[in-house]
Amino acid sequence: MDLEQARAFAAEWAAGWNAHDLDRIMRHFADGVVFRSPLAARVVPGSDGVVRGKEALRAYWAEGLRRNPELRFEILGVYAGVDAVVINYRHQTGWEVCEVLAVEDGLVVSGWGAYGPAPA
Repeated sequence: MDLEQARAFAAEWAAGWNAHDLDRIMRHFADGVVFRSPLAARVVPGSDGVVRGKEALRAYWAEGLRRNPELRFEILGVYAGVDAVVINYRHQTGWEVCEVLAVEDGLVVSGWGAYGPAPA
């Protein structure tokens, strides 16, 4: 993935989240996706922060959208790697986050949410 492709992906990804459009968000993820996040450990009982499969990821994020009706992401930076994109963003609380997403055949197959210090 080159930087132009990564930026286009990130813009569409953020637009889906900001519209609270789960179908738009999920179209970028493979059926067998594995996603890791410290927030998932709190939201998905027994997950230890690892969500496996597209339908489980959809359920996790649906709950996140339900719990956060004011959710909004502002992209701060986008980085391209070999078959990967990193999106650095700030959400509505001011918390900075990075999503590291591994991509195969145009779909995210694994991802990690990494959180900076909680806002004061």
